[in-house]
Amino acid sequence: MKKITIADVAKRANVSKSTISQYLNKRYDYMSEETRKKIEATIKELNYQPNIIARSLKQKTTYTVGVVVANILHTFSTHVIRSVEDFFHEHNFHIIVCNADDQPEKERNYIEMLRAKQVDGIIIFPTGGNIDLYEQMKKDRFPVVFMDRTIEELAIETVMLDNRLAARLAVDHFVQQGYERIAIVTTSIIRKISPRVERIQGYKDALESHGIEINPAYIRSADAGELPAVLHDLFQSDPPPQAILAGNDIVLIEVLKFMHQRRLKIPDDVAVIGIDEVPFAGFYSPPITTVAQPAKEMAKEAAERLLRQIRKEEGRGEEPLIKRFAPTLIVRDSSGKPH
Repeated sequence: MKKITIADVAKRANVSKSTISQYLNKRYDYMSEETRKKIEATIKELNYQPNIIARSLKQKTTYTVGVVVANILHTFSTHVIRSVEDFFHEHNFHIIVCNADDQPEKERNYIEMLRAKQVDGIIIFPTGGNIDLYEQMKKDRFPVVFMDRTIEELAIETVMLDNRLAARLAVDHFVQQGYERIAIVTTSIIRKISPRVERIQGYKDALESHGIEINPAYIRSADAGELPAVLHDLFQSDPPPQAILAGNDIVLIEVLKFMHQRRLKIPDDVAVIGIDEVPFAGFYSPPITTVAQPAKEMAKEAAERLLRQIRKEEGRGEEPLIKRFAPTLIVRDSSGKPH
């Protein structure tokens, strides 16, 4: 069978090829409703399928962007992916999602694959282990936006949380409730991953502002698989902590499992706050106090920045290279007053 072309559709609909092209690109400004409906009916009648590869070559764009997340298990990551997909769908782009599992080598393979597929740009939650690759993208002027994490010396556009403030909100609330022996537990900081390092610094700053001495035994970090052992060791401290700040949702889950296994009551035995809102926080028993990130707004900001780079548009005014969003403390029962 002969492949149906734009010319065939234009001839049958009795319009120009450029009008068909405008319709396919959803540019309806100078097109009557009658013309739109006629083209739509003709495309269905002829079963016309646009040649995406040919269009990509002609327009020098694949209308595809990549999203490389460091760890797709984070609730924040999945919210961002969904919001980025919604944004780019509205602009007729597809997205390819890759999960690096916090492994620099896996991240490298995905970035190289996405560039080989000639995606128009990439949003990356950087592992921090591929500085040369990030530098090469910047040198090539390849559209890229960092999400959640930054590497300041690279001067790459970044969207992230005010992580110091996130930890401060939690510590301030614990202190207001009467707690002083406050611990923080995060996933590994081996590669100085910025949210984790910044949250620890925010925790320290907050304690100092309240005149509470920093106890190194109350600051713990480890890979996810080692967290049960780390928590066990933490509670061997003399005295043990009265309250725990879980540095992210993966840590929070491990903390709650540990409490359940040890039959520790929250907040009677240990108070808990988690950074990152999680779906079960409101109906867990007791409901969990969290510090929430505005994931949807952050994702939209990252997507808009990437699209402007793809379109080679200037930024809106004097925007900061690194845009930080403010967190929100959602107070529930897990951080109540000590008994």
